[in-house]
Amino acid sequence: MALLRLISGSIEITAALSMLYVNDVKKALFINGMLALVGPTVLVITMIIGVTQVAGGLSFVKLFFLILGVGCIFIALLK
Repeated sequence: MALLRLISGSIEITAALSMLYVNDVKKALFINGMLALVGPTVLVITMIIGVTQVAGGLSFVKLFFLILGVGCIFIALLK
């Protein structure tokens, strides 16, 4: 999970430097649009990894509330 977050952060920094390098609003907007795909993808992958690792040690009630919380995060992202 940490490695995915490091890769995601590196992509963000590279994109910011690219925006500075191109020095054009239209191209920077395009780069920012590409970042909109990276963030949620990394979030979903890290959540899946985390939930699968903790699922064995949790009761069904705690697992239900964990999944409910993740669902709330997804709903907030989509609206």
